[in-house]
Amino acid sequence: MDSLALLGSSVWALLRNKLRSVLTVLGITIGIAAVICVVAIGKAGQARVEQQLNNLGDNFVWIEAGGRAVNGIRTGTHGTKSLTLADAIAIRTQIPLIKSVSPNVDGSVQVIYGNQNWYTHYRGVSPEFFDIKSWPVDSGAIFTNDDVESSANVCVIGQTVRTQLFGVRDPIGKVIRAGGLPCKVIATLEPKGISMEGRDQDDTILMPYTTVMKKIKGNNWLDDVLCSAVSQDVVKMAGQQAAALLRDRHHLRPEEPDDFNIRNPEDVIEAQIAASHTLALLLIAIASISLVVGGIGIMNVMLVSVTERTREIGVRVAVGATEEAIRFQFLGESVMLSFVGGAAGVLVGFVGSFFIGRALNWPMVMSFEAVVLAVFFSLAVGVFFGYYPARKASSLDPIEALRYE
Repeated sequence: MDSLALLGSSVWALLRNKLRSVLTVLGITIGIAAVICVVAIGKAGQARVEQQLNNLGDNFVWIEAGGRAVNGIRTGTHGTKSLTLADAIAIRTQIPLIKSVSPNVDGSVQVIYGNQNWYTHYRGVSPEFFDIKSWPVDSGAIFTNDDVESSANVCVIGQTVRTQLFGVRDPIGKVIRAGGLPCKVIATLEPKGISMEGRDQDDTILMPYTTVMKKIKGNNWLDDVLCSAVSQDVVKMAGQQAAALLRDRHHLRPEEPDDFNIRNPEDVIEAQIAASHTLALLLIAIASISLVVGGIGIMNVMLVSVTERTREIGVRVAVGATEEAIRFQFLGESVMLSFVGGAAGVLVGFVGSFFIGRALNWPMVMSFEAVVLAVFFSLAVGVFFGYYPARKASSLDPIEALRYE
């Protein structure tokens, strides 16, 4: 029997029991669709976590003013005044693993433009901050080192502040008041979204750190030193070298605790990525169980079919059909069921992933590898679970088969 005749025979045999064939195909369809949807959801979740990692900045090293125990009372974060501009300069010049440094002083302030006002977070930074945080400008241009030297009254605003104060109007060149200080808007930032702590990163206003220190906070110490390491591989080592340098500069004895903190937020995000990857593998394994169940359904249907068609098999053998032809006929029917189920499962998986993405507001990424693997696995299920019924059919004794009622 040639392949075309085998295909026609398989299709005809399956159409004789339409409902049974449809229910069998449905089991494979659900299994394939579940695998594709689970992989898509896992990739979308992992992409969101990786985006948070990218939002941290360019090989981000975060040094934060810490707390000290004074007369038994422990101060909290930013409780010390020992982190200075000289420390930031020393880190930039004495640690080769760090390529860029920005001082940081921050707080909250009421900003006003016309009859609009908004309570927001401000940062006093250097121009290097925008590269360290990988934060591009949406319009205008950032302040320069000359602005830092002159403590210029200029600012760059995030999208949330822009929306609250200006709506759809162009803010470039407008003067806002930040805590009573007139400040010219020279640039707006591209949206950055929610941080891993749940804070709106776009709800911010950035100014030269000298302007903040002299005209808003009135102090000479830093809240943070934000750095960028030369590569991702040396981020932790750069932080350790910075800690050793600061301990030496702050004259801390070995038994004294640090008066600063080296923060590693990327560790938390990388742990989330690993956890999401493990969860995705677990969900794929669970979804694959439905494929196995569908395969068992195929085997059950094919065994029933062999029993029902025992006399037909005897007639075919009596007129010269070989065992191989009988085996391939029933195996072809099994593979046909799994192939149709796999194709339908791919379609349902694509549609399901689309609607799940819309419901979760996640950008769903369809994995071509997952689709190919799912279809291959469905065919493998058809072959694996169809082989035994096909072998049973081909091994029937023709005389006994002809006598079967």
